[in-house]
Amino acid sequence: MAGHFANDSEQIDRRTSRSICDAVGERLQQSLRPEPRLPTHLEQLLSELQRRERERH
Repeated sequence: MAGHFANDSEQIDRRTSRSICDAVGERLQQSLRPEPRLPTHLEQLLSELQRRERERH
């Protein structure tokens, strides 16, 4: 695998990688059919997880 990253100029930093992942995730969410609504408790847990993720960045 060392040869895969032979040129350091081709690597991307963590922030850029995260941005790309977020953009891909958003587009996937837009293209997929909406799922049935989650139970309220699970929605609250997901909201809390998202809030904590935002605070980390």
